[in-house]
Amino acid sequence: MPIAEQPAQYPLSADLQEILRCLRCTSQLVADHEGGFVCPGCKRVYPNVKGIARFVDAQHYAESFGFQWHRYQKTQLDHDEVRESEQNFIMKTALHPEEIRGKLVLDVGCGMGRFAEVATRWGGRVVGVDLSAAAEVAAKNLAGRDFIAFQADAFELPFASESFDVIYSVGVLHHTPDCEAAVKSLVKFLKPGGVLAVWLYSGYNKWYRFSDFWRRYTTRMKPETLHSILKVAVPVFYNTGKALRKIPLFGRPAAGVLHSVFPVRHHNDPEYRVLDTFDWYSPKYQSKHTYEQVFRWYQEMGMEDMRIGEFSIAVRGRKPVRG
Repeated sequence: MPIAEQPAQYPLSADLQEILRCLRCTSQLVADHEGGFVCPGCKRVYPNVKGIARFVDAQHYAESFGFQWHRYQKTQLDHDEVRESEQNFIMKTALHPEEIRGKLVLDVGCGMGRFAEVATRWGGRVVGVDLSAAAEVAAKNLAGRDFIAFQADAFELPFASESFDVIYSVGVLHHTPDCEAAVKSLVKFLKPGGVLAVWLYSGYNKWYRFSDFWRRYTTRMKPETLHSILKVAVPVFYNTGKALRKIPLFGRPAAGVLHSVFPVRHHNDPEYRVLDTFDWYSPKYQSKHTYEQVFRWYQEMGMEDMRIGEFSIAVRGRKPVRG
């Protein structure tokens, strides 16, 4: 469901405009009169569409994410009674409020703003980028916060080198064509002494083998078609498994087999279940990784003070201070 009105984004400060760079010639961009940007060097224009500056021409392989975050605009946002996203953010980044407060933060793959909401609530100044049209939803959800959203590609970010104090990406880079290259592409935008935190799907668990089989077919479907199927299938498999677990002796093993063959998200919120299951089956790319892999990437980037989070695969590291 598209958003008709333009998101009311937080005004772009002078220091943020200073770090914006042309993707073609790397010149510093200047604002135009329509909310977009233009390069004074090569004259390339980056238009403002629906209140968002666009640094890509299309959603490419991220179309399903644009669909899902327009459909589920607030499902995973924290509110006064629920702090689930905040808990997830801590477990998946090992970041804490004191590391975010007052810092310039880059959220790579911000989606509808779930974790940017946490970072801004902690006092961070957050720039969110997303390849999909979900950036529109993030801008709307975080209107009035110290947050600005751009539609941009993680492999071609429109920023000057060493611009951000903290960069995080939660559950996103494993959906790119080359996860390792995506992770390594971010370090250039990190200030010396800054922190890079990523969370990726785990390669240790084997429960996803059957889901990978189904993904051969689900990734070829239009997002709307897949979503319509899952709106029916997820409640059926979830409730069947729940009923089976109540049967003595063979019920729990049978429920386990059902979940292995037709994996769906288990969550108390039925909308959350459909959303997360769609998020698993719809993306074109989906890679899984190990701590050994990701630590090697961080070492090759020259990072130090590497730590892991509570929920694998969560790795953070610090860019060395020069001298």
